[in-house]
Amino acid sequence: MRLQQYLSAYGYCSRRRAEDLIRAGRVAVNGITAVIGQSVDEKQDSVLVDGVPVAAPRDRTYIMLHKPKGYVTTLRDPQGRLAVGDLVRDAGVRLYPVGRLDYASEGLLIMTDDGSAANRLAHPSGGVQKTYRVWVRGREPAQAAQMLRSPVEYKGVRYRGAEVRILRASDRRAKLELTLSEGKNREIRNMCAAAGLTVERLVRIRQGELELGDLPAGAWRFLTPREVKYLQSL
Repeated sequence: MRLQQYLSAYGYCSRRRAEDLIRAGRVAVNGITAVIGQSVDEKQDSVLVDGVPVAAPRDRTYIMLHKPKGYVTTLRDPQGRLAVGDLVRDAGVRLYPVGRLDYASEGLLIMTDDGSAANRLAHPSGGVQKTYRVWVRGREPAQAAQMLRSPVEYKGVRYRGAEVRILRASDRRAKLELTLSEGKNREIRNMCAAAGLTVERLVRIRQGELELGDLPAGAWRFLTPREVKYLQSL
């Protein structure tokens, strides 16, 4: 993983602070002064800040948060907006969100101090499928669903088709279930826009074998042993 991600994932500092330390020449990998953008292997490389080793925590923590609408997916926000970090302060350790849910989106968000597992879960190359419930309006639902099943392009970016189920439909409004694995920024909102739809609500309910279930908005829980085993096996 990237060096600044390593320092952040292991709870040493934020990514932004890590970049400042690297630029200042205070970080070394295997005895050599590090540079921005450098990658490290957490199992083989030795990382030091000011000559002090940065090691992975002995015990990893994995939680599932039901992110509410109106929170940014960061530990804290320079603009003063509510952040998911505010919701997990009582977890007892410094945890980092895996992937993103935008400000207006809701649902399942994994947070952990296991940088390696986080990277495997979030990276598109892992092919981990994500499922969302999406409330939309604007086009006849069956026609819109068919468009979303095929590749679409929006503002010069091409998106693969999604698996689509129509859960409820009336006139030009619908509740859809979309499953995809590509993981591009604002993917569902942009795909829906390309299909002539406006997203009114978006909730992530599943990520691989991890399911949101009935976890209330704003609440979090520790992953079960079975869920942790799945996450570590990716």
